[in-house]
Amino acid sequence: MSGAAHPRSSVHARAHPASEEAPAEVQHLPPHWQPAQVRPSLPVGVGLLSVGIALIGLFVLLSGALYLLNVYAGTVVPSQLLVIQDVSPVGAAILVVLGAAFLSLASALWDREAWALYTTVAVLFLALAYLFFTASITVLFLVVLVLFVYLLTVRHHFV
Repeated sequence: MSGAAHPRSSVHARAHPASEEAPAEVQHLPPHWQPAQVRPSLPVGVGLLSVGIALIGLFVLLSGALYLLNVYAGTVVPSQLLVIQDVSPVGAAILVVLGAAFLSLASALWDREAWALYTTVAVLFLALAYLFFTASITVLFLVVLVLFVYLLTVRHHFV
């Protein structure tokens, strides 16, 4: 196989009429490299807030579920395990739904979804307004204020 190119080769030689050497022609080039979009990493405070919201959501969900199990299947759950005592089954069902919403919010915060950031910032703003207008400027007010400002400063990490 002195001068013949392999049929599957992407480089082949053509005889040039003016010279003895044949220039190599490339039929296919690899695609242009483009860097993948880098997703910003999870800030530590957002991770801690997400875990905290998940724990609260799990507690609220289990409180409502245990109460409902005690009401409708009394022998399954002893009454000593109940966190809430005097509530209607509708209230317990609302607690189950609220706990599930907290868990989904925590999961979305962990995944850095923008709707979770906006929801959390809105809830913190409402909590700040309530604490301010009820003249409850305490440590809780300062903690909520710090969380509010922190989430606004790390908003570029969310997509």
